[in-house]
Amino acid sequence: MNSSKSLGLAGFGVLKNTTCHTEKKISVFFSIIFMTVGILSNSLAIAILLKAYQRFRQKSKASFLLLASGLVVTDLFGHLINGTIAVFVYASDKDWIRFNQSNILCSVFGICMVFFGLCPLLLGSVMAVERCIGVTKPIFHSTKMTSKHVKMMLTMVCLFAVLIALLPILRFRAYQIQASRTWCFYKTEHVEDWEDRFYLLLFSCLGLLALAISFLCNAITGITLLRVKFKSQQRQGRSHHFEMIIQLLAIMCVSCICWSPFLVAMARIGINEDHSNETCETILFALRMATWNQILDPWVYILLRKAVLKNLYKITRGCCGMHIINLHMWELSSIKNSLKIAAISESPVSSKQINLQPLNSAGQ
Repeated sequence: MNSSKSLGLAGFGVLKNTTCHTEKKISVFFSIIFMTVGILSNSLAIAILLKAYQRFRQKSKASFLLLASGLVVTDLFGHLINGTIAVFVYASDKDWIRFNQSNILCSVFGICMVFFGLCPLLLGSVMAVERCIGVTKPIFHSTKMTSKHVKMMLTMVCLFAVLIALLPILRFRAYQIQASRTWCFYKTEHVEDWEDRFYLLLFSCLGLLALAISFLCNAITGITLLRVKFKSQQRQGRSHHFEMIIQLLAIMCVSCICWSPFLVAMARIGINEDHSNETCETILFALRMATWNQILDPWVYILLRKAVLKNLYKITRGCCGMHIINLHMWELSSIKNSLKIAAISESPVSSKQINLQPLNSAGQ
């Protein structure tokens, strides 16, 4: 009973002295706009990914599409749950003492903020590792990375994120109402206890590690695809390579730009003892940037598809009058052929097979 009572009162300490204020009408308006755009964007991306998954269900791209669908579904529920709570808080004039006597809402809000913040970052790193294995080790990927294994990885990532989110509750540490009184998270003001520092550093280090893994694997994947493209004498798979490189660069740039400020801010608070008052606006701005990641993620899969890129190329070519790439490079090629090229280029007899191909075609 004493533990639950301390949990209930712990979240209200920040309400006594707060210097970070937001306009109610503007904040409610932007919260509703962000939530609506995020839900619509992620719903559209889910429909596109499910349609593509049905088409490539028995091919190597199915694992990538399954992971991407899990990422977009996570972003969708993050917008739905966190956005609803945020709108309710703004609409209630941020009067936490009135509607959060037992600190249950703040705890739920904090758990959702940690889970829906960490889970997409971890899924992005898993997707990067999966794509790196699929390009560099296509035979191993086609035999070992089945849909069953991908679903198990999705489940493990989600359970790990849930464990990190529940860790303060299991240790009888309450999530704190932040200085802006609009969201709940780990304790970020007057952090003196080692455990409060540990939670902040754990969250930020896991997020930054996920971004670093994504950057490294995407760089290896991009270099491998470019190397295979220039070494291969055939035109098969070039369209898929070009589309893949653009998506990798877009996902990597969006995640790093949107999440780095918030993760770095949490790490600095966990390391430094002093927490100045002006950092409230900085943290709130970094949090909104991280929210934009969940809005922009689905548009990577919506806009950076081959059909859209092909039309964009036609428009650009018509406006600029430049003949850079022949359009037959955009002809459809299966992922199986792309992986075959990557596998053949690694084999010592690849040059012989390429030299023999014109002879076989001439004999036919």
